[in-house]
Amino acid sequence: MAKIFIITYGCTANYDNTAIIKGILSAKKHSFAETPEKADVIIINSCIVKGVTANKVMSTIRRFKKKNLVITGCMAEPEHELIKKLAPRASLVNTFHITKISDAVSDAIAKTRSYYLGKRKEEKLGLPKIFDNKVSIQIAEGCIDSCFFCETKLAKGHVKSFSPERIANELKGYIVAGNKNINITSTDNSCYGFDIKTNLPKLLNDLVSIKGNFQLRIGMMNPGNVKPYLKELIEVYKSKKIIKFLHIPIQSGSNKVLKNMNRKHTIDDFRLIVNEFRKSIPGINISTDVIVGYSTEKEEDFKQTLKLIKEIKPDVINISRFSPRPGTMAAKLKQVPTETIRDRSRILAREFEGLHIKQ
Repeated sequence: MAKIFIITYGCTANYDNTAIIKGILSAKKHSFAETPEKADVIIINSCIVKGVTANKVMSTIRRFKKKNLVITGCMAEPEHELIKKLAPRASLVNTFHITKISDAVSDAIAKTRSYYLGKRKEEKLGLPKIFDNKVSIQIAEGCIDSCFFCETKLAKGHVKSFSPERIANELKGYIVAGNKNINITSTDNSCYGFDIKTNLPKLLNDLVSIKGNFQLRIGMMNPGNVKPYLKELIEVYKSKKIIKFLHIPIQSGSNKVLKNMNRKHTIDDFRLIVNEFRKSIPGINISTDVIVGYSTEKEEDFKQTLKLIKEIKPDVINISRFSPRPGTMAAKLKQVPTETIRDRSRILAREFEGLHIKQ
């Protein structure tokens, strides 16, 4: 049996995939090395959502390209040709073939390359898991949007929601095991159920009705999908079993830029959601994301973003400097100068910090 070292990048769902990988490999009697140097096989669980993260992944692949290497995660599918050139000996396992990880490890040990690519239905529930830290449940794969800047859609495709009954059973198992804080995660939680004639509030109502001492932390939800069931979502959020945290990315304070990004919401939609949550649940923690320097962002658009952030005063803001991702519509557009993006990012960060210093 082999000693495995896993390097993970990206979101909560990706870390949950690592927990699944560890569970599957442990069941096959593999063990885990303390350092990459002591490992027989290195697994890189990749992320492509941001250019800076993708660059880190590529750097790690270069570092270990002569080792027995398996590349998993979002990069494995849309950038497989690049990875093959960069690390010819590496095996690839995309997010739809996670249960093939043991086969890929065996192939790596045998010095044989294997490619588990292409989309298929593979539910991430009922699989063995070994968590390093936070416990999570993935409720779906993919999303219903087609944002022009997003390479993750190329990796994960259209939403495939998992069974509400199996999600509930997964949660019950974690509760019995003594877990009190569980993340609810997916590519975009807001579009859960759109493909199976249900929705997120209905799922959450089922989950909070389960007996036990636990709380759920709900991950990212896009505003355009939240608006149709806003009232129902707020009502279930009032449950003591829901952590009062709302991650709702705006991405830009300019309606023009949002339209150019192919986002489904407007500034007024975002404002409505935040204000209604704050009115109904005082003290709720609001987190948002902003992309600075999108291809069509002019100085006036950036000023509108500053204005909106000053108005909304989110508790948390994740600022990303735009960088075009391969294969996306935004990659075909003329880019804003790097220095301009850097300056705008710093200005926004200072403004946000200033809001909280004044409070």
